[in-house]
Order: sequence, then C-alpha cells, then structure tokens
Amino acid sequence: MALPVLSSSAVKFRRVLAHFPQELSLAFAYGSGVFRQAGASAEHGETNMLDFVFAVDDVVTWHMMNLLKNKSHYSFLKFFGPKKISTIQKYGAGIYYNTLVPINGRMIKYGVISTDALIEDLFHWKTLYVAGRLQKPVKILAQNENSRLQAALVSNLKSAVTAAFLMLPESFSEEDLYLQIAGLSYSGDFRMIIGEDRFKVQNIVKPNIAHFQKLYSTILQDCPQVVYKHHLGRLEASVDKSPEGQFAQLMALPKTLQQKITALVNPPGKNRDVEEILLQVAHDPDCGFLVHQGISGIVRSSSIVQSAKTIL
Repeated sequence: MALPVLSSSAVKFRRVLAHFPQELSLAFAYGSGVFRQAGASAEHGETNMLDFVFAVDDVVTWHMMNLLKNKSHYSFLKFFGPKKISTIQKYGAGIYYNTLVPINGRMIKYGVISTDALIEDLFHWKTLYVAGRLQKPVKILAQNENSRLQAALVSNLKSAVTAAFLMLPESFSEEDLYLQIAGLSYSGDFRMIIGEDRFKVQNIVKPNIAHFQKLYSTILQDCPQVVYKHHLGRLEASVDKSPEGQFAQLMALPKTLQQKITALVNPPGKNRDVEEILLQVAHDPDCGFLVHQGISGIVRSSSIVQSAKTIL
C-alpha cells in the first residue's frame, strides 16, 4: 500500500524543494499552511508558515551541502560545522529544525531527520514526533524507492488505528476515530498546556475528514473489526473489547509503547515478561487509559527535549 500523494498546490511546495540538496529519501509538507484548519488560524492559511520535513540517508553530508547553499538558514551552530549540527540533531526526536526562513515570498521552517531514525520512529514509536505528524494528512513531495521506509509508513498508520481502537468505546463514528488518531501525538505534549489552541485536534480533523479518509481507507477496509462504507462516507465500528480482543491489539502495538505500558503496571523488582503484563492489562477496565498514559509518556519526554533544542 502506497501513501497517497496529495497533489493540489504541489507545484509551489516543489519550488521550495528546489532550494535544497536533492538527496532526500522522503520530503513532505504539513500543518496549517498546507491544510485548512478551523478556528482562529484558518483565515491566515495563505500567510501561515509552511512546515516541511526532509528525511536524508547521510545527515552529515546533507548538512554540509545545505550549508554551502543555505548558510543563512542556520543559527550560530553553522560555525561549528555539519558534524556538530548532526550530533545535536540526534537529541530529543532526532530532528533538526531551521525556522523563520524566507523562501519564494513565504516564511518556512524545515526539519531534517535521518532515514534510519524516521524508520525507527515509524515502526517503534520511539518519540512519536515525526511518526505523529505522518498519522495526519501530509503532502508528500518526494519519496525514493526505499521499501523499508514504505513498510514503516504503512505500519505507523496501522499502529495509530490499533491504539485508537484501544482508547475508544466499543462503538464510535468515523470522526471519533480520526479525532483519536490526530490526538495521539499531542498526548502529553506540554505545549498543548502552555501554548497551543486546546481545540487544535478538532480544528485539524473537522475540515479535513476527506484527507483522513484517503489516508486510512485501505487500512479500514482490510480491518475485520469495522464495516467501512466508503461510498456512503460512513464507518460502522464494533471493536472487540473482550480481554482476548484487547490482548491481540496490545500485542500489535509498537515496541516503545508496549514498554511504557508495562512500566506503568509492573512494580519495580518484578521480572515479568511483556506478554504476561499485557495480558494483565487486557483484563483491566482501565486498559484504554493505560494506553493513553503510555503514549503521553513517549510524547512528553521527546517534546520537552525537542523544544529545548530550539534555543540553539
């Protein structure tokens, strides 16, 4: 299954790409400058900052080439060279941002992440920072033929659906599902308390239901727990909330989330394996809450370190 390439207005975004070294395994644009959002920022759609993420195989070489082309994009860290920039990039969510960069009459910011770090986040939710962005509609601008990266992109979407099923009640609407998925990467993010609009998730989902459908329709059509009537624009879900059903879903979650959940319920000093603990969680009435707490733990730590890096 290939991630859909959302093509409208793609030309202006590809013109931005032309300013950068072209050795990209994946490039995408995201956020309110790309997709319409409800709320106060909606009216500023054409002036909002454009957000990009570039995944590259060789981080040091890419930064070296970008410093030659776009030295002014970097802070004082440019004086330390590409190796030091690449070292700083590894902290937090493994992504390095240049922000407030004027290109083609618009202000942009762009993050650079190694292909390997991106794949690890997509498969295992190590930080859920870039994986979380890719659980929501993005505009794919460039993608090479890396089959492992392609498998990781699809795995991330399937994991998002599984985690959402565990946190939702037995029956729910299609919009409920997308609201739950869109909120995953904001769980535990301290910026949602001190800076971001508290209705941000709703503002992302409500105007973009069609984009979420495009992203998740194939996965939902193949899912035995939902009846997806795409032609009617309706999803009928009845998720198995039995301990056996929840255990199967818990075992399908990304590795880091499983570890976070087990740490919440396993007393220190007890050496039980993950499968045994997840079986206990599957019988717990608070199973969905524990999944939410596990996700919050992942997001909280990465968002704090990543935000601290912006000082540099």
